[in-house]
Amino acid sequence: MKFLNYLLAYRRFLLIVLTLLLLLPLPLIIKTKEAECAYTLFVVAILWLTEPMPLAVSALLPAVMFPLFGIMESKQVASAYFKDFHLLLIGVICLATSIEKWNLHKRMALRMVMLVGVNPAWLVLGFMVSCAFLSMWLSNTSAAAMVMPIVEAVAQQIIKAETEADALEMSCSNGFINPTLELDENIGEYERSDCKEKENQINGYDNDVASTVCVIEKEFGKEKEQNLPPAETGRKNKEDKYNGIFKVMCLCVAYSATIGGLTTITGTSTNLIFAEHFNTRYPACQCINFGSWFILSIPIALIILLLSWLWLQWIFLGFDFKNMLKCGKKKTTREEVSAQVIQKEYKKLGPISYPEIVTLVLFILMTLLWFTRDPGFIPGWSSLFTKYKRYATDSTTALVIGLLFFIIPAKTLTRTSNGENTVFGYTPLITWKEFQSCMPWEIAILVGGGFALADGCEVSKLSDWVASKLTPLGSLPLWSVILVSCLIVTSVTELASNPATITIFLPILSPLAEAIHVNPLFILIPATLCTSFAFLLPVANPANAIVFSYGHLTVMDMVKAGLGINIIGVAVVMLAVMTWIVPMFNLYTYPSWAPDIPSANSTGL
Repeated sequence: MKFLNYLLAYRRFLLIVLTLLLLLPLPLIIKTKEAECAYTLFVVAILWLTEPMPLAVSALLPAVMFPLFGIMESKQVASAYFKDFHLLLIGVICLATSIEKWNLHKRMALRMVMLVGVNPAWLVLGFMVSCAFLSMWLSNTSAAAMVMPIVEAVAQQIIKAETEADALEMSCSNGFINPTLELDENIGEYERSDCKEKENQINGYDNDVASTVCVIEKEFGKEKEQNLPPAETGRKNKEDKYNGIFKVMCLCVAYSATIGGLTTITGTSTNLIFAEHFNTRYPACQCINFGSWFILSIPIALIILLLSWLWLQWIFLGFDFKNMLKCGKKKTTREEVSAQVIQKEYKKLGPISYPEIVTLVLFILMTLLWFTRDPGFIPGWSSLFTKYKRYATDSTTALVIGLLFFIIPAKTLTRTSNGENTVFGYTPLITWKEFQSCMPWEIAILVGGGFALADGCEVSKLSDWVASKLTPLGSLPLWSVILVSCLIVTSVTELASNPATITIFLPILSPLAEAIHVNPLFILIPATLCTSFAFLLPVANPANAIVFSYGHLTVMDMVKAGLGINIIGVAVVMLAVMTWIVPMFNLYTYPSWAPDIPSANSTGL
């Protein structure tokens, strides 16, 4: 037993050592550059999937192994760890830091929910839309952490309002008449302070979600059904409905944060990794940019968001179509309280401040510059620099706007009652320390390791060897190849992190497309989108973990809901890639910018 305890305590160390030793015969026996590169690739992939040490540390292994195996010089490997992707990421994080610092995210989320309305179904849709919109520009984790405290406060107020309404009905039935129903404004000092502390910690850039988000006790205790009087039977039935409300509101935040990230290149790290890999492997294409990705992905995200909303309503609350669409009728107590909570939260923000206005203007400017750089159907602003065509990329725009956050002052002069100006010390919109607290350095190094592996596969000719072995797949129908690749990455990403999954599979799927003589975008786009479909487990992605830590969900709740969302997501992606994405990139034609590898097999369509 003591020996087993030692093994359990040192299981991560043993996994690292055994992975290195068990795969070592591969380079020692075969003794080719392809085998040595494959050894490095397998070791890094296993460590990424099992995570016995931080992902960023595992990503540094190619910088050690490739020079020792003689595959690449150390300076060549080092250059792969910092690409155009990293400059784009820096600019985007500058924007995200300012949005979080000045609470612009709360104003946008609350305003969007106020516009949608407070009907329970529409309220959930409002939170989904607002969270998805934030996730388009911020990380999925940040979007979920920002919206979840607001959702929690609204849900608690909904339950309290209905509880008091039930109490009023019961008192009336017993002969006591209460002419007015007054909502308790205190809501319980413990719950309010608890939620406030949780929100402050999340917005304070605390990365340890499990320690910062505390579990709020459920309001209704378990009672034995046989002891309930007849008047209480209906009340117990309502408890299940209240729990369903909590579950729907929690899951809508987790899933919409992931769905919103699909829509923009900068919305999630998997999209950024794909864009950098594709533009590096196929530099002559230049067809993947912010605008083209947004056009192809926004219909996908909208359809998945709508179907997910209907799915969550159906499995937890029942699909009451008539009640969902009711409008213009008198609001219920729950709806009135929901509106009061949202308006109260919005009033707490006060009037829009100068830093918020500047951040919003820079946010809009960055988006417009991304869309208009090279839209495709009309000349963009990059065409003004004809002498340096294609020198400027989306990262150029992100950096220009990002640098302005360090230059523009956060405060302006204010005039006092005696007419004098109050002078503030010069402080920019964000500081370097604030930027560092938001910058995902682990993702930056992880992506760099993926680029180094891709370069090593090219130099060692491992990519060519893989392509030759995958050629027989050309006899299969194209849709089946795409579907299998989507299902594989969707399954793997439930257990491994999304960036690690896409980094592992991109160097495999690119040679596959070339070997079967298919436009690489036909396989890479759906695989990239499906890599984000980590909906099943709390550990699948940080957004799920944040929502799960509030204590209203069980693992089976997430599995039951997430399985349906996964099926919806893969089905919508397959529909998109076989229909409206085809004419965008002329997918049925093998492009001139891809390597021309002779193939004896033709892919069936």
